[in-house]
Amino acid sequence: MERRSFLQAAAGGTALAAPAIVRAQPQIRWRLASSWPKSLDTIYGGAEVVSKRVAAATNGKFEISVHGPGEIVPALQVADAVQQGAVECAHTASVFFFGKDPTFALDGQIPFGMTSRQMTGWMYAGGGLQLLREFYRDYDIVNFPCGNTGTQMGGWFRKEIKTLADLKGMKFRIGGFGGLVLQRLGVVPQSIPGGDIYSSLEKGTIDGAEFVGPYDDEKLGFYKIAKVYHYPSYWDPCGQITMYVNAKTWEALPKDYQQIFALACSDAHVDMQAKYDSLNPNALRRLVGNGVQVKPFPREVGTTAWKVTNELFAELSAKNAKWKKIFDSFIKYRDDQILWSRFAEGSFENLMLSMRNPSAKT
Repeated sequence: MERRSFLQAAAGGTALAAPAIVRAQPQIRWRLASSWPKSLDTIYGGAEVVSKRVAAATNGKFEISVHGPGEIVPALQVADAVQQGAVECAHTASVFFFGKDPTFALDGQIPFGMTSRQMTGWMYAGGGLQLLREFYRDYDIVNFPCGNTGTQMGGWFRKEIKTLADLKGMKFRIGGFGGLVLQRLGVVPQSIPGGDIYSSLEKGTIDGAEFVGPYDDEKLGFYKIAKVYHYPSYWDPCGQITMYVNAKTWEALPKDYQQIFALACSDAHVDMQAKYDSLNPNALRRLVGNGVQVKPFPREVGTTAWKVTNELFAELSAKNAKWKKIFDSFIKYRDDQILWSRFAEGSFENLMLSMRNPSAKT
């Protein structure tokens, strides 16, 4: 009898304690500054996925309001806003902040780098996240992988690029490390937020532009002005998107909320890549239907870009210890993955490309 009474009391105590724990969870509200135009449901939507997951997992106790470029800060100033504590977090591409330190680009994309799958492997299982977290300490930022566009397209041009010489003097919208590579090919790189690219093309301020891929590029209307769509993107073999959180704000967040937030970012990371893989094929078909010419870059563009890219890597490794520490890990992982892909996915994909699929739509 005494044992039964004890168990009943324990059960009752547990039942009473649970609501008290829920009530003890603090109400927290964060503001998130996005670098992406709201019209892009894929890439801007990554932040909304995080916000919805966090709210659902905390019964609305942890709220994150998502704000587009210019609502709080301009698209290319979100890193400063997080570092200074003006906003709690931001959803952006680290390559935008290449000017602060080239090492930022290793948290997103570098020319001739890794595919999205390889990049995710390096970040989560190859030591990349730990190395980048050390780097971001100097900026009072905690980083989370939070989306990937996959391999991007090379860009939009009014005229077909037939030789390397056709790039000379061209004003081309491109950010980060890719701009330095193209600069050595004679291009004049322009750093312009996504939402301002169309107007710059329309006014003739720029001669061409790269952004992401068919689905987003179609939404932004680039095909209405520039009809040549070159591929592949040597400078963006993947486009990892990153969530920045102010370090002090992160440390003050309850541990269970930290776990929920990290899991929400991981979910958004997978969700974004899945959406791009699903949406890009039909978007490309629509673009071709609207008169877009999809053309490969001449081989000499790729071989010359490869040469100058590796020269830049060597120069940075010689003078920037932060870059070298992370780059050495990055490039070894990339090379190991290329070797493995030769026997696995790369070999399989080449086989599939060599065969005609009767069910494929052209």
